[in-house]
Amino acid sequence: MQPRRLLLIRHAQAAHGPVDVDRPLTEPGARHAAALGTWLAQAGLTPDRVLVSPARRAAQTWEQASAALAAGPQPIVDARIYDNSLDSLLAAIRETPEEVTTLAVVGHNPSLAELAGALDDGQGSPTARRDARAGFRTGAVAVFLPAPPFAALEPGAATLGDFAVPGD
Repeated sequence: MQPRRLLLIRHAQAAHGPVDVDRPLTEPGARHAAALGTWLAQAGLTPDRVLVSPARRAAQTWEQASAALAAGPQPIVDARIYDNSLDSLLAAIRETPEEVTTLAVVGHNPSLAELAGALDDGQGSPTARRDARAGFRTGAVAVFLPAPPFAALEPGAATLGDFAVPGD
């Protein structure tokens, strides 16, 4: 059986606008999102399930990234991702069916950075940990290897395997 992987993806750079949920990606943001997809494809990280914030910039990030992936699933828009809290993210992740081996969550800071810090069991890549702690920038992805099933995911229960900001 393939190991479980959790991909925490922060949306790419968005334009400023009066209505936060409607903010689109900038041109550099769209390029970074496409680079993210290329990075995921090269790393063999095509998810079985994708949870996306209802924010336009998050949906556009996944749309651009998924173009580089072989037949990934349709994203599931989950309002809890936009809630931008650690508890909301964990609740959404814990509803992942048992058969899913690679889950991607496309969302926002500060909740993604908080979740990345909370999940880390300290056993993974020191370089990835240093880079993630330096700031979960737009267009970044953290790759975790959770020990328990997604339904039982708790703080300190996943190994940070990689952290990247493709397109930089």
